Amino acid sequence: MTTIINPKKMIWLLCFVSISTLSAQTIVNGFFPKQNEFTFASSFSYKSFDRFYRGESLTESNPMNMGKISSSVISVYGEYGFLDWLSTTVTIPYVSIKNEEGVADPVSGVNEVEGVQDLNLFLKAKLLDKKFNNASKLSIGGATGITLPVGGYEEAGILSLGSGATAYDGCGFIQFNTSSNLFIELQAAYSLRTNADFEIPNAMVYSAKLGYYNKWFYAHAKVGVQNSLSGFDIGSQEFMDAGGAAALPETEVDYANLYLDLYIPVYKNTFGISSGYAVTMDGKNYDKASSISLGLVYKAN
Repeated sequence: MTTIINPKKMIWLLCFVSISTLSAQTIVNGFFPKQNEFTFASSFSYKSFDRFYRGESLTESNPMNMGKISSSVISVYGEYGFLDWLSTTVTIPYVSIKNEEGVADPVSGVNEVEGVQDLNLFLKAKLLDKKFNNASKLSIGGATGITLPVGGYEEAGILSLGSGATAYDGCGFIQFNTSSNLFIELQAAYSLRTNADFEIPNAMVYSAKLGYYNKWFYAHAKVGVQNSLSGFDIGSQEFMDAGGAAALPETEVDYANLYLDLYIPVYKNTFGISSGYAVTMDGKNYDKASSISLGLVYKAN
């Protein structure tokens, strides 16, 4: 039986109901756990696409005419509050990617790959927490983190699990909560990416989120944008000269994704269920994809 809980006690749980289902995005958020609170979350997501942006042009097939490509991701997430204003997060996904029609990747020579992808470690701090007379609140914070490719996967090719880049990220965010539990959050991040074998483009990542919560549920809509600061287009002469599919990590990857997420508490302030939908709105050297996700959340004091 569903137990109704105080939304003020529930709200910090909701930071990870949108464990990413479409590529990388801003990882941290404007909610903070209390001191010594720990949360564990796991999610499963499924994504598929058979269209791709070559440069800025949307084509009706994937690179090398590989047909429909699907991926399944099992993610685990943990967050711990050192203080009311300082917390750390850890995220690691296990990814499986395959060509649904059995076409082999031109670099790896296989039509399916799977394994652990990248470990994400972040430290987040609240810099300002201003409460107003009408019960609204303004929060400003920042975070820094590192992404480490721990899976030892093949970095090049169309079916690669990732770019193999070590990324150093820094971001800032602002969140405004109204007295009626409606909130808006804005975030901007810079990602410095390095790889010994490839020149991975650095990127700016932005997000804007509009959400609402009460005793029974939490929901938000978010737009996530990545703007790579260098790189070349798939199919260009520069791309071919660099090795074609073997140079995919060096392409300029831009995107705008829409995320819709829902969280429902199941038992007191301990267990909950999350679900999500994501879709690519626009892109450059990026897949035209949609995905769904389902997750479980557990909190311990």
